[in-house]
Amino acid sequence: MLVSVASFSVMDAQLKLLSEHYPALQVAFIRGAAALPFVLLPILLRKRLARLRPVNLGLHFARGALAVLMLYSFVQAVRETSLASTYSIFMFAPLLVAALSAPLLRERVARAQWAAIGCGFVGVLVMLRPGPDTLAAKGALWAFVAVVTYAFSVVTLRLLARTDSNESMVFWFTALLAVGAGLMSLPAWRDILWDDLPLMLGVGVCGALGQHFITVAFRSAPAAVVAPFEYTALLWGVLLDIAIWHAIPSALTVFGGSIVIGAGLYLIQRERRQAAVAAESSGPRRH
Repeated sequence: MLVSVASFSVMDAQLKLLSEHYPALQVAFIRGAAALPFVLLPILLRKRLARLRPVNLGLHFARGALAVLMLYSFVQAVRETSLASTYSIFMFAPLLVAALSAPLLRERVARAQWAAIGCGFVGVLVMLRPGPDTLAAKGALWAFVAVVTYAFSVVTLRLLARTDSNESMVFWFTALLAVGAGLMSLPAWRDILWDDLPLMLGVGVCGALGQHFITVAFRSAPAAVVAPFEYTALLWGVLLDIAIWHAIPSALTVFGGSIVIGAGLYLIQRERRQAAVAAESSGPRRH
């Protein structure tokens, strides 16, 4: 999980660098197109093309539309503010997914979980508070749009998992992102510069590595054990900001991000305890 988070963070830094030369929709297209060969290659090598057949086509298209909006918003966010600021708001995603799971997936959310979600939202509001830097404030709003669309995308993923294969979900998500963002970026398309090709290749490689290692991580250990390491993205965001853009996170970002991360870790710890209790109660009993 640590290697996966590092890979995705480097990929996001490359997307931020590309956003300095290309419109956000074109960068979203580059993200999808660069990842597509790495998604297809393992499927072809394992001769699993049949598993790409979509079952719930409507949900695939809905998730594709969410992917375009999410990547567009994320690129707009990192263009106008730092990686660390964007990541701090993005840490709210697990809490928002938990909130959406109640009305959309009919899952039970306890009072303590709602309290954690509320605390996390307060942390987001702290980071969204307008300041003297209007660009940073606008970037924070774009980051919030990105996290909302990401949370809805996760919910659709959980619905799709009931009918479609993993290969189908990953391929159509990537393909629809590339096609959708590519078509929408045509009116403002800018010629690709040869000097940017290494960055684009890096986006594909880092995205593929991140996807591979996150799959290995969740296959090797329970989600409640693995998930907390996702918060190391904030550390990577700070380090990359300093190394590339010489930017240091503001006190509000650190404070608000700490609230969001604390609420998220509480939610994960609570789910871990509930899973342990459920496993114990379902085990063999002595009479």
